[in-house]
Amino acid sequence: MTASSSSGSSSGRRKVRVIQRRHRLVYEILDCGVRGGIVLALLLLVVGMAIYSWSADPIVSMPGMPTIRSGARDHSPSRVQLEAVVDISTKELYDAIAFENKAGGAWTQGWAVKYRGDEWNREKLKVFVVPHSHNDPGWLRTVEEYYQERTKHILSTVVGALRKDPRRKFIWEEMSYLHRWWQDASDSEKQDFIRLVKSGQLEVVGGGWVMNDEANSHHFAIIEQITAGNLWLRDTIGVTPRNAWAIDPFGHSATMAYLLRRMGFANMLIQRTHYEVKKELAQRQSLEFMWRQGWDSANSTAIFCHMMPFYSYDIPHTCGPEPAVCCQFDYWRLVRVGQAQRCPWGYNPEEINEGNVRERAMLLLDQYRKKSTLYRSNTLLVPLGDDFRYVTPQEAELQFTNYQAIFDYISAHPELKASVQFGTLEDYFSTLRDEVARSTKSSSRANEDEVPGFPSLSGDFFTYADRMHDYWSGYYVSRPFYKAVDRVLEHTLRAANILYVFTHAKCRPKDTSSFPASYSNAIVSASQNLALFQHHDGVTGTARDHVVEDYGTRMHTSLVELQAFMAASVEALLLQQQCKSENFRQWYEPEESRSKFNMLAVKKSVRLASGQARRVVFFNPLEEAVEHVVMVVVDDPAVCVFGPSWASVDSQISPEWDETGSNLSTGRHRLHWTALVPALGLATFFVSSAEGVADGSSCKRAVPARIRVFNSDDKFSCPNGYSCSLETVETLEITNGFQTLGFDSTTGMLRSIQISKAASPSTLVAVEEDVAYYSSAGSGAYLFLPDGEAKSLVQAGGLVLVTEGRAMQEVHVVLKTSIGGGELSRSARLYHSGATGRKSVQALSVEINYHVALLDHRFNNKEIIARFKTGIDSGRVFHSDLNGFQTIRRETYDKIPLQGNYYPMPSLAFVQDSRGKRFSVHSRQALGVASLQTGWLEVMLDRRLTQDDGRGLGQGVMDNRPLNIVFQLLLEENVTSSASFHQKLSVPSLLSHRVGAQLNYPMHAFLGKIVESSVVIQETSMDTQWSSLASAFPCDLHLVGIKALRPSQLEDVEYGLLLQRRGWDESYCRKGGTDSCSTLATSAKVDLHSTFSNLVVSKVTPSSLNFLHDHAETLPGRKGAGASAAGIGIVEMSPMEIQAYKLMVE
Repeated sequence: MTASSSSGSSSGRRKVRVIQRRHRLVYEILDCGVRGGIVLALLLLVVGMAIYSWSADPIVSMPGMPTIRSGARDHSPSRVQLEAVVDISTKELYDAIAFENKAGGAWTQGWAVKYRGDEWNREKLKVFVVPHSHNDPGWLRTVEEYYQERTKHILSTVVGALRKDPRRKFIWEEMSYLHRWWQDASDSEKQDFIRLVKSGQLEVVGGGWVMNDEANSHHFAIIEQITAGNLWLRDTIGVTPRNAWAIDPFGHSATMAYLLRRMGFANMLIQRTHYEVKKELAQRQSLEFMWRQGWDSANSTAIFCHMMPFYSYDIPHTCGPEPAVCCQFDYWRLVRVGQAQRCPWGYNPEEINEGNVRERAMLLLDQYRKKSTLYRSNTLLVPLGDDFRYVTPQEAELQFTNYQAIFDYISAHPELKASVQFGTLEDYFSTLRDEVARSTKSSSRANEDEVPGFPSLSGDFFTYADRMHDYWSGYYVSRPFYKAVDRVLEHTLRAANILYVFTHAKCRPKDTSSFPASYSNAIVSASQNLALFQHHDGVTGTARDHVVEDYGTRMHTSLVELQAFMAASVEALLLQQQCKSENFRQWYEPEESRSKFNMLAVKKSVRLASGQARRVVFFNPLEEAVEHVVMVVVDDPAVCVFGPSWASVDSQISPEWDETGSNLSTGRHRLHWTALVPALGLATFFVSSAEGVADGSSCKRAVPARIRVFNSDDKFSCPNGYSCSLETVETLEITNGFQTLGFDSTTGMLRSIQISKAASPSTLVAVEEDVAYYSSAGSGAYLFLPDGEAKSLVQAGGLVLVTEGRAMQEVHVVLKTSIGGGELSRSARLYHSGATGRKSVQALSVEINYHVALLDHRFNNKEIIARFKTGIDSGRVFHSDLNGFQTIRRETYDKIPLQGNYYPMPSLAFVQDSRGKRFSVHSRQALGVASLQTGWLEVMLDRRLTQDDGRGLGQGVMDNRPLNIVFQLLLEENVTSSASFHQKLSVPSLLSHRVGAQLNYPMHAFLGKIVESSVVIQETSMDTQWSSLASAFPCDLHLVGIKALRPSQLEDVEYGLLLQRRGWDESYCRKGGTDSCSTLATSAKVDLHSTFSNLVVSKVTPSSLNFLHDHAETLPGRKGAGASAAGIGIVEMSPMEIQAYKLMVE
């Protein structure tokens, strides 16, 4: 609305909006089964008709920065309703491109580029040649092997070479290597490095710990790795990066553009995008664009992006469109001098001398001119480097000296209308912006949100193809075991950071040997190990076997250390005494045991003699209270469970099944009960032997589950203490009152999901589950090259075990397959709500656990998938997530081969139809997903490949490990009519967000020492519950994380807080039928001074997501407990946004 809009018009629009919102609320109440819903709905509709307007205080904020204001309320809709209006969308590109792979001559994937010669009459060509060395922190060698053999020499060589001539420039990206070199470098080298950076000769670009993968990495881990590198860079070198450099990730995510912009970056560069997309954008002169989020109707997220136009980032593919020419200017390929591979085109470099400088300069300038015609400005970027270049001073001198001779010749001939020089990214982008400002008479240098004359673009750049039909969709799944460990380390680090904040506030350590400061090195190391694995050959699963083992060992070490810290934190927070070393009794231990880096975690068994009991403490790392059916393993089924106040709790006991073994019962037992754990809090339960319970205690023995057996053979025997019945019905069902699952009893595969409703007919949707495989004689770690369609693995006759009890129902099947049996099993579970009968988030989804063990030759060159064929008419359109941050529309194209229709699925995919039905698959690890036919979703589980795929790794993927892949399936119906179901913007429901959060940030369990039950009752030195929140978060506000920015700091500790307001589809029931969602960010206030009950916040500073750029305005906080500063420190943000704050604590 413009400033000239009339007040009457404005008022009328507000009336319409109010009425529409009240109508939506009526539908929601009626459909979500609220008691007394009809009367309440009618009352609200009448009242809503009388409410015509509301007021909102004006807001003034810096682009990309959080906003804190006094007493304001945010009335922006929770649903992301408006999509960005852009010049180009990647969907439009895919619709337009024929994908015919036409040969283009010297530029194979393009065309014969020509120029007229008068393009530089008004503005000369300004070329910046940017020397660089791409250093992978692990690939063919481990990070330390690479450092010792190459990287430490590269950094020393670069510093020495730049010292010789101020005209020389260089850029560096990976802080993991710079941090390592800093430990070895001499004081003079360090001072030279700092001086070179401050003078602009050496630019640190990106400044993350690594150059992260953009397909598999979760946004939490991306923020963590960039922040780790950026903070170290600021603390050590004293600089803040402005420009990002991503030349090697295998496809590019829109989430990266968002995060970089919100971290204060002004510009970014990308390289690996589909060659047909590069060609189309080059033809439009749109390889540089303002990359904007598809949901950003306000245009606050755009960042200027440069896409490199050619096949690779090496020297033959960066000076211009003809690699045979460009290769002649890689002077480390000089015959009998250089040590790089000779040019494969047969034309080798020549050292520059007076006799050949003109010919060489004109040949190179011709390439620069041709390349510049692909872009809109007369400022040109030419990278000069490759993997692990500039190892020796000899190489550096060859490159710098020969190029400088060419530059000098061109500079001495103004008739060439060109200037060429060494430069950095900052040199390039600032010069381009200056040129744009002159040509448009604008102040683009002052306004980094816009660069006039360049198109806006939304979307992402997956799936990457570098040539022909070679799509890089295999790495979405390669090494899934380690992808799972990555996410375990991620959520464990997040939980440990939370506990570190609150134990630090309580214990106030005096020195680094005091708790929790004694664990500060472990916290920092875990952050760095998680960051290291985000490298684009780490989490991708595309490194050599021994390198993968190195990554795995580092993550395993950090997990063990973090779990030990968390166990000590539980004791510290529950202990009523001070955090003195003499008061610590090492009371708790992690409930899971991790014996080796490549082994699954194993649950420890609770062993109890008569009269004994053991504490079980759960830590809930989420910002909402969680009601979950929890499980621990016990040796003896004769047990009972007591709550925090020693009141007996209903529980269920059932056999623990061996995942794929022939003797299915392990002899241990699973004990389930419902636990309510406060937000960001602890709750203690007690597992006691049912024999010899202390006087005055009413023990409710765990009730054995009923076992139903299908397709039994002679090997199966009913576990002792349970009742088993052999059955032969064709279709079996399990239900928890909210939904009913139907299965084929001959195979154990899911066949349908039925949702029960209180006031309307139930909804039944066909969901046919299958486990299948692709044969792939050409696939490798990077590429997915199937030989044809997938074939089903599942045959009738697999042993099916149905477990039914008051807390959990399960259908477990050991799959009988066409290539053998015993390596694959699947468990499907429904959980009941608690004794109150309230619907929990857990009760409204279906847990699916696939155990996969591709360990022998029968699975060679096979890629295993789980496929769900639903009755939802999705039209071959589906949505998948980008980095766990947002969802994006996907469409299956016939003009693209099957492997090109696979996309990354870090955590979520769903299909939906025009009638409001939506089927979602949530994952707790990164995998690949496709929807090859309407209503289908298939997710690849694992792949075992004998051959290399020709992308440099030099081996197949044969180091498979047994793993458990866990999904949550969610079937929903919306409660109001929705927009077109093929809209570009579709976001999860609020229930879907909460399902994903509880899956990806699970509760952590800790076991106390075994004691006599009478001792437990009399224990008074330890609390049984603890919570860090003074007030509940709104349901759509997510705590991304909170941590000590510098854990080893003892005084003036600064905490970094990240919050996200979820964008959710409000055409679905707000609560998703649950009773635990009471407030939303549209109406609830979050005051950072009073949100946390255990922190006395003295100062709040809005910041960038990497905590380097602080808002100019800081807010004075409360002084002393109980002091009031009403209305100050209210957090406000729009849907989808992540905001950062620094907290100072008294």
